[in-house]
Amino acid sequence: MLAKDLLTAVLGAKETKVNSVRLGLASVIAEVEPTRETPVCAGCFEASPKVYDRKPGRCWRAQDICGVRLELRYAPRRVDCPNCGVTTELVPWAEPGSKFTWEFEEEASFLAQKCDKSTVARLLRIAWYTVGTIIERVVNRLRTTDSLEGLTQIGVDELSYRKGHRYLTVVVNHQTGKIVWLHPGKNAETLGKFFEKLGEVRCRRLQLVTIDMSAAYIDAVTTAAPQAQLVFDRFHVQRLAHNALDEVRRAEMREHGKATPEGKALKRSRWATQKNPWNLTQEERAKLSELQRTNRKLYRGYLLKEALTDLLDRHQVNVARAKLLDWISWALHSGLEPFAKTARTLQKHVDGIIAYVRSGCSNGRTEGLNGKIRTITRRSFGFHRVESLMALIVLCCSGLNLTPAHRNPLPLAH
Repeated sequence: MLAKDLLTAVLGAKETKVNSVRLGLASVIAEVEPTRETPVCAGCFEASPKVYDRKPGRCWRAQDICGVRLELRYAPRRVDCPNCGVTTELVPWAEPGSKFTWEFEEEASFLAQKCDKSTVARLLRIAWYTVGTIIERVVNRLRTTDSLEGLTQIGVDELSYRKGHRYLTVVVNHQTGKIVWLHPGKNAETLGKFFEKLGEVRCRRLQLVTIDMSAAYIDAVTTAAPQAQLVFDRFHVQRLAHNALDEVRRAEMREHGKATPEGKALKRSRWATQKNPWNLTQEERAKLSELQRTNRKLYRGYLLKEALTDLLDRHQVNVARAKLLDWISWALHSGLEPFAKTARTLQKHVDGIIAYVRSGCSNGRTEGLNGKIRTITRRSFGFHRVESLMALIVLCCSGLNLTPAHRNPLPLAH
């Protein structure tokens, strides 16, 4: 079998002919050309029989052979397309504007799903920045279906991706657990862009939206999809009570000082008051018993925090609503200003909090994906362009399945 015939079979590229193979200084160079006689415009993908001229020879990186770089070389024709004007022809082995073959880009993207970009760049011998541009092209190529179609239950959350208050707004489909949309920013205008893309008809199909108690997100959802049930995430509701309890503890420490008996009783009490009762150690239970005797204010705040957790565990909507209203009244008259402030906040959002009890939906999936995104950001050691980060997030968190470009063994020669 001749070298060019062997390489033709190894490449597996459709409509591609290998004319010759030679060994360069640091790579194997294959002279190739399309098998179709009539060139195709790279802009509109229409046949353009009128050839304008021919460009100088160009090289495309293909997958390595036995650890040796493989380059495809061809002098593409420029066609005079009636739709696009004078433009370069479409080659069958690579995307227009790319210097890499389809298989090379898919291999790089598969590796980027599993490891950091620096490792991918070193393994494939390409620039770190190039890995990001390859991912962007592959994501645009593979997202052939509309990810916004069929949405009825979504979760919305923001994610900090860089210092200087740089945020992404992330929208997750609760039914699939996949990211369907993301955009830089975290205000009402940013989320409004999602609803604009979703369209008025599909906005009316939304049944449930889980968010935190951000006024900007609330305004955007109620404006675009007023029929959708707002569900306030349980984590953020409970976080308000935990933060209020911390404020009470710090105020008590400032008031009594560390040297007094009351201050000594407060020492190392934070985790004892913040943890779930079933996770407490014997020492932490003793600390709570001591607080019950020595600091009634902090212990009252602890009881308020636990009562809020308990009512959110309820399954009967009417019982949960009654207990929430009782809790708000208790907190307002508790003499603890941080809890009174929390109660005034919850009083504005009673329906959204009770909607969690009714539906059981929360932003847990969204928060989980945010954790995965932070891992992606850390292992990439940051991004110069937010577009590269967004493309990598879509690659890893939107359900795109990539497989290594493995091929069947070559048939044996007879």
